[in-house]
Amino acid sequence: MPKVMATPASDGRRRGRRVSTTLSEINVIPLVDVMLVLLIIFMVAAPMLQKGVEVNLPVSRRADKMTDTRTYVTVPVSYRKDRRVFIDEESVSIDVLGERMRQLMETDDKRSVYVRGDGAIQLQDLMDVFGRLKTAGVEKVGILAQERRDR
Repeated sequence: MPKVMATPASDGRRRGRRVSTTLSEINVIPLVDVMLVLLIIFMVAAPMLQKGVEVNLPVSRRADKMTDTRTYVTVPVSYRKDRRVFIDEESVSIDVLGERMRQLMETDDKRSVYVRGDGAIQLQDLMDVFGRLKTAGVEKVGILAQERRDR
């Protein structure tokens, strides 16, 4: 509701009335519009920010949950062609896997590694990786699997 205010003149006579409005409520519609646009941008951008190696883990009837952080060696399907594995997120040739693991095991007290092998990898390929890990000084090698979901 506009207010009518009288403005006194400096020489004593009245000049007229001035109408002013008071801001009694805040318009939140532009704020909501901006927030919804930002939400949509982050929802679209978030899946693109996820990095990693695409691996289809083999399934098991019972798989235990992991609680602490360890070193992961991932053997992707492309291992047969390029002979490369991933130490966490770093791509490494199988020939230098032993040296890289020796460097990592110098600071690790538990000397254990988890191997994530794709379901299409042959057992001989996994045994080759296991052998190189053992010669590098890794004492415990674990194999990761997904729990089988009953349909």
